[in-house]
Amino acid sequence: MAINNNQNLSKFAGCLLGGAVGDALGAPVEFKTTDAIRDFYGPEGITDYDHAFGRRGAITDDTQMTLFTAEALLRSVTQRHLLGESDQVAELHRAYLRWLHTQNHRSKSPYFQPESFNGWLIGIKDLYSSRAPGLTCLSALSAREMGSVANPLNNSKGCGGVMRVAPIGLVATSPAEAFQLGVAAAAITHSHPSGYFSAGCLAAIIRLLLDGHALEAAILAALELLERPENRDHQECARSIRQALGFWRDEALAPSPRVLEWIGGGWVGEEALAISLYCALSAPDDFSRAVLLAVNHSGDSDSTGAITGNILGLILGLQAIPARWLTQLELRTVIDTLAADLADPDPTTPEWLRKYPAH
Repeated sequence: MAINNNQNLSKFAGCLLGGAVGDALGAPVEFKTTDAIRDFYGPEGITDYDHAFGRRGAITDDTQMTLFTAEALLRSVTQRHLLGESDQVAELHRAYLRWLHTQNHRSKSPYFQPESFNGWLIGIKDLYSSRAPGLTCLSALSAREMGSVANPLNNSKGCGGVMRVAPIGLVATSPAEAFQLGVAAAAITHSHPSGYFSAGCLAAIIRLLLDGHALEAAILAALELLERPENRDHQECARSIRQALGFWRDEALAPSPRVLEWIGGGWVGEEALAISLYCALSAPDDFSRAVLLAVNHSGDSDSTGAITGNILGLILGLQAIPARWLTQLELRTVIDTLAADLADPDPTTPEWLRKYPAH
């Protein structure tokens, strides 16, 4: 893996912070129906942060796991610098085990050794908070073996795989690499093809957007990667993405919660990705409008908000995210630091090695 040091920091920060903002906007309404949201907040639905987990601007497990994904990639930079090589998938698994520890859960994995956990994120007290973590992630990470496409642990296609992989697209050297690593990262916990192929598609789309593709073109290019013959059982994921494209292209359909609910609830990977792509396509120049569309529906509002925020934050840059949302966002400075380190890594400094050790 190589990181392009010349990439615009605004895009990296926009992607990670945009995802966290969408996550925090959706957190208070994640389990509410559209009618319940409108009854409580008014006809426009939720339009600003509300209290969740004891505060405004609280992140959920979606952002927590995204941060550990980013940390794994940064530790892989250290490994490659010091050792000449790195196993990114193994490093992702170990990072997720550290996240599992913050959730007060244990694992049978031989790599779950809390007494020897090190690095920066594991020392951040605010991450030691349970934010409605997905049961699939908890159970899969508790297993002795690491999940993979070749070693399935379950038949889950929940969106817990796709919601955490945006950093992979930021650092991959190509869309194909992003797709493959996104698939592998999600398959650690989610063994259904739609659970991991949706993650591969999102990572590839992020990479394609960073390379300068327009969103529709990036989606179509990701579909080409998805629909290769070697990707068995990709059809469900492809259908959901193409359905979202079809709804967006239908000029008779105005974006609304009803359209999102035709796509699905977003609880599973292919639906969460498709809803998010539809929302981003529907308001490509307006971060707020796209993300508020993504959280105001009867489904997994924080995950669809997070993925939409990743996409629009990358496309439009940090400056497109309203300052009031950034100011109140939980762990803002932590996310800023991770984005800066992803954009311009320097594994030669003592500070870097303390934050992102090789082991």
